[in-house]
Amino acid sequence: MQNAINWFELPATDFERAVSFYEAVLAAPLRREIFVGVPHAIFSSDKDGMTGAIIAGALVVGGEPRPSQAGPVIYLNAGDQLAAILGRVEAAGGRVIAPATPIGPEAQIALFLDSEGNRVGLHQR
Repeated sequence: MQNAINWFELPATDFERAVSFYEAVLAAPLRREIFVGVPHAIFSSDKDGMTGAIIAGALVVGGEPRPSQAGPVIYLNAGDQLAAILGRVEAAGGRVIAPATPIGPEAQIALFLDSEGNRVGLHQR
């Protein structure tokens, strides 16, 4: 197994609101597609330099999964923009629930609730 995760989906109740939230917070466009009849807004991704694997994910609407702050936490790569991303969360309709916190000499994490009520993490090396 190259990576433990290769795809993730964050559920949304209001697709357009969720897309607007993440595009504003991440300051990057999401690619809209219909996959198996379900609207997806796909986060940009790069190949992992160590394994060559692509780790990606999308916002999705409909079906069984519902937004939750009690389920698993997905950590998005904040690059070197953790503070800037956190600074845009509340203006975009979310809420920071754990500020930037060092997790060792070379990394930090933070948590926020998105516009849909999902608990999402940010990771910066």
